[in-house]
Formats: sequence, C-alpha cells, structure tokens
Amino acid sequence: MEEVCLNSEPVFDEGDEYEGDGDCQEERGHGAGETHLKKDPPQPTVGLEFDSFDEAYDFYNAYGKERGFGIRVSNSWFRSKRKERYRAKLSCSSAGFKKKSEANNPRPVTRTGCPAMIVIRLMDSKRWRIVEVELEHNHAVSPQIKRFYKSHKKMILAARRAQPPPEPVTEVHTIRLYQTAVCNGFTNVDEREVLIPVDHSKHLELKEGDTQAVYNYFCRMKLTNPNFFYLMDIDDDSCLRNVFWADARSRAACGLFNDTVAIDTTCLTNKYDIPLISFIGVNHHGQQVLLGCAFLGLDSVEYYVWILRAWLNCILGRPPEVIITDQSKPLQSAVCEVFPKARHCYGLWYIMQRVPEKLGGLKGYEAIKRQLNKAVYNSLKIVEFETAWADMINQHGLGDNRWLQTLYEDRRRWVPVYLKDTFFAGMIPVQENESFNAFFDGYVHKHTSFKEFVDKYDLALHRKHTKEAVADLESRNSCFELKTRCSFEVQLSKVYTKEIFRRFQSEVEGMYSCFNTRQVTANGPITTYIVKERVEVEGNEKEVKNYEVLYETSQVDIRCICSLFNYKGYLCRHALNVLNYNGIEEIPSHYILARWSKDFKRRGLFDHGFNDVDMYNPLYWYHHLYKRAIPVLEEGAQSQDHYEVAVHELEELLNRLNLVEENIV
Repeated sequence: MEEVCLNSEPVFDEGDEYEGDGDCQEERGHGAGETHLKKDPPQPTVGLEFDSFDEAYDFYNAYGKERGFGIRVSNSWFRSKRKERYRAKLSCSSAGFKKKSEANNPRPVTRTGCPAMIVIRLMDSKRWRIVEVELEHNHAVSPQIKRFYKSHKKMILAARRAQPPPEPVTEVHTIRLYQTAVCNGFTNVDEREVLIPVDHSKHLELKEGDTQAVYNYFCRMKLTNPNFFYLMDIDDDSCLRNVFWADARSRAACGLFNDTVAIDTTCLTNKYDIPLISFIGVNHHGQQVLLGCAFLGLDSVEYYVWILRAWLNCILGRPPEVIITDQSKPLQSAVCEVFPKARHCYGLWYIMQRVPEKLGGLKGYEAIKRQLNKAVYNSLKIVEFETAWADMINQHGLGDNRWLQTLYEDRRRWVPVYLKDTFFAGMIPVQENESFNAFFDGYVHKHTSFKEFVDKYDLALHRKHTKEAVADLESRNSCFELKTRCSFEVQLSKVYTKEIFRRFQSEVEGMYSCFNTRQVTANGPITTYIVKERVEVEGNEKEVKNYEVLYETSQVDIRCICSLFNYKGYLCRHALNVLNYNGIEEIPSHYILARWSKDFKRRGLFDHGFNDVDMYNPLYWYHHLYKRAIPVLEEGAQSQDHYEVAVHELEELLNRLNLVEENIV
C-alpha cells in the first residue's frame, strides 16, 4: 500500500493550526475535553493509548494548558488511497520557525524551534498509541503565565458548547471503562469545579505516590506486554472507583483453567489497606494460577458487578462453571447477576478459618470444634451431616448462635456432602488437614500500599511462573517411581503431571487399606458395591467405614459416595477397588481428565472455546502463537546445543519482526 507523508518537515510556518495567529486549516469537535481532564493530567508516556485521534489531541492539549504551553498538529501522515490519517506529530506551539515578515509592525516572534512533542500512531487495534515523546522545551513554560493559546481557546469553546442546559439535580450512576489511563490524579479534583461534595468513601483511597505508581505500571505493561488488559471505573468527578487488570499469561490461563474459579477477597475481609481481589484457578500441576486482579472501591453490589463484568470482558465472555467466594452478600448478588448459570459456592476454607474467631470464646470450644469438623468432613450422606449438626447444637446449647444459624441456612453452598455433583478441580478441602493459601500470601500484609503491591506483583508472578516451568520440566523428563504393581498406576504414570500423579498414587496405595469389596444389589446394568476401609480418626485410632460404589457395566461408569472424582478430578481408592474387582485393567478414558496431563499445553487446547472469536483478534493471535511456541521451548531446553540453536533462531525471528515493523512505519 502506498503511503504519503504530508508536511513532513514543518521547519517554517504553515498556518499555525492551533496558535494565536493564522487561520485554522482543520476543524475538529473536541467534546468535553475540559470536563474529562480537570486538573493535573498524567504525563505523556510512550505506550499510552486513546480511542481516537481527537482524544489523543485533547489529552495533550489539556496537558499543555496545565503546563503553560499551546500545541498544534505539525505533521500528519496519510494512506494515499483511503486518505486515512495513520500517524501524526503534535508539537508545542513554539516548534519550528516563522518566515521572516516584511510588515512594518511584525508580531513578536514566538517560534523557538522547541523540540517538545508527541508522536501518535494508529495501531491495528484501531486505537491511537503514543510512540515517541519529548517533554523538554527550549523556552520558559509556566501555568502561571496568563496567556491563552489558540488550542486552549478552542478547548474552552468546545466545553461550553457541550455544557447541557440546567436541569434539576438527580442522582446519576455512570460507569466508564478505559483500557488506558487517560485520567488524571484520580482523586485530585479542584473544589471550585465541583458543586456537590465528593463522597470519597466510594472511591479508592490512594496515598501519595500510589496514583503515579499504578498509572506508570499499567503504561509500562501495555507497552511491553501487548496482550496486557486493564479497565478503570471512573466517576463523573474523575475519581477512581475500581480497577481491573490481567497480564498476558493470566489471560492465556483463563483459556485453560477457568472451569472452577475462586474469587479471593481475603484483603477485604481482613481490612487490608489495599482492597485487592484475586481471580484464582488451578493449573495442570494443581498449583494456583492467577486469572486476573482488581482493586475494589466499595463493598457493594454495584461495584462487584463492575469488577465481574470487567473480568468477563477480559476472558471474551466465556464464564466459569463453578465460582467459589466468601460469604459476602453483595458479592453473592453480583455473581448471580453476572454469572447466572455458574454454580456459586462458598469456600470451605474461608468458613473454617473463622471458627476460632466466632466460637473460640464459647464454653466447651474444643469439643464444639471436633464435632463441627466431624460433621463437615466425615459425613458421606446428607442425613449424617444433619444428625451430627443437630447433636452439636443440642449438646452445647448453640441454638441462638447467629453465626451457626447462618452457616446452616447456607449449608448447600459450602458443606461438601451437598456439593457432590460439582467439579472443584481440588479447590475445596475434603479433609481436615487441607488448607488454601491466598495467591499473594507472603507478598501482601495489612499495611501494604498500592505502590508497594505494584512493585511486588511482578515478583510474585515471576516466582509462580518459574515454579510452573520447573514442574513442566520435571513432569516431562522424569520417570516416576512406581510403588505398587497395579496396572492403574502404570497407566497414569505416562499421562499425569508429577504432582497429580503423586496424589493419584496415594489412592492406588490406599487400595490396600480397603477390604471386603462385595456386591449388595443389582438393578439392570447398575450394580451397587460396598467397600470397607480402615480410616484414621482422632489420634492414632482407626475405624472401619463403608463406602457405597455404583458401577454401570455397559458404559463402565463408576461413582463412589465419597465423590473424590468431582472434588479432586481423579478416581478414589474405592472406585479403583471395584474396577479391579470386575477385572478392568485400565481406567476408562472419561475418568482421565486432560487438564491434569503433562502435555496439556501441547495438545492444541488453546483453541478450545475460541470458535466464536474473531480470527483477527490479538488475543486469538497470542493464544495461537503461545501454543506453537511451547514445543520450541521444550525442545530448546533438552541440551546446551538445542538451547543455543533456539536462542539464535528466536533472535533472528525478532530481527525479522522488527524489519516488518519498520516497513510499516
């Protein structure tokens, strides 16, 4: 495509497009630029993006007004066939030099060849990005100088034209989504410009330095990580209410591991300085994986709805099947509104860790705790839980305890015996000794500031990603030690990742603690078995428990009353015993979940769920390239020679991509 650059060398005057002398060569509607950028606009930064050319112009113009200089469009590049502008240079109004005037009383010379400017370019995403910045002027600039530049006059006139006629004051809730930080100082609003006092309880409480740290981080990530995604919720007073973001790895993980998602609000529950919300999934090693983060301005349904919709937008509208949260009622309402088809459950770990706080002061606390744990973790049938719960309440006179009443009312959302038909990918504990640690545990404390968190965020993710990479390498190259002669163990040692195989291996070993497998009923193809197992109870004591297993012969379907397969994603020892009892030597394929396989990332599963996505969407490109690159990484790590070849070829590829970029420019 032929491209033509117009007025490519603006050394001399060409009309002073937006300064005090000369005629305007180009008319443009400015919208309400003054109302969006009230005070202290952020400093122009390479990588900052805008929805339109006008928005970029208004941003730089407002920045110039606050710093004390005017601006003009000094260069424009157009594609000749479509006459579409794709690149522009916005300069200080003192850029270039004027031609020498022959007039008797020439105007004072205002052109000094000032180098201050920004260059913006239309990207493939149809957004305008700052690609070059020069902030230094070669002349004095000061906002205290009471001089009106032509660009500022036009901004004021446009704002006046956009001013609506007076209306009765009504309460209006406006949510605006920004993919780039085109807002200023967030909570720094001039009181003279606001007629109604701002309710700061509904905004993020940012301390000195927090605003710039968050803003700089997002700009840097957007530049270095093209698939980085973030949205900001800004009210009509230009105050920041909510923020959501997800880096490229988190967005890629959403395509694989968003079947079951925990929304971690530990920082809100414990009243940390930063109102952090984390979206957590589980990867193919059983490790936590980050699917997105947010800062919440207010614990309300409206604010949670914004956060959840921002995440849904980030993952291209593909909601999870199961969502786990704490007992927050506003969050519960928001989940029902945004994800009406998802199974919403309460995290058992959130509830059980509050037991000392809620019940610790009661007489007989230790006995109450033991009975509560027994009812929650040991009940195989609903009637068992109901009986154990009633016994606890009656024995200790807890009928008036409001917290326990609430737990009982919500029991279908958190007690495992009520959730046997739900797949949790190991994200709920089914034994007393299991726990759940927050993703940023060890990186965030009660008084961590926004600025500190931004600094630690990359470190936390780097360590998590390194841990996953090491697990990938170990799973692919290690030969797992077999502990039995069971064919099931041999079969899945070739399939599962190292950690998942270790967990499954404990079930295979547990088969030997089971005994007396016997058939009790038969109804057509469905046979019911009872498997006895000696299980540990308090201390070192053991008791025999009966586990009911249903086995359907035609489809080789099997289900145990313990429901370990739904809770954890692999078959339990009781089901394995029944399969072995019936002469089945290999576990049926529908009980071997692909999400636990060591080659999960190499199977092309990144394409799953993207059938309805635009093939020209950058997120699709990222997923597809990521999938294609993984075999290169794995082969390159096999030896020193492989590594050197891979590095050399990758460097050559980057050089070719840079040449393509230069040809486009």
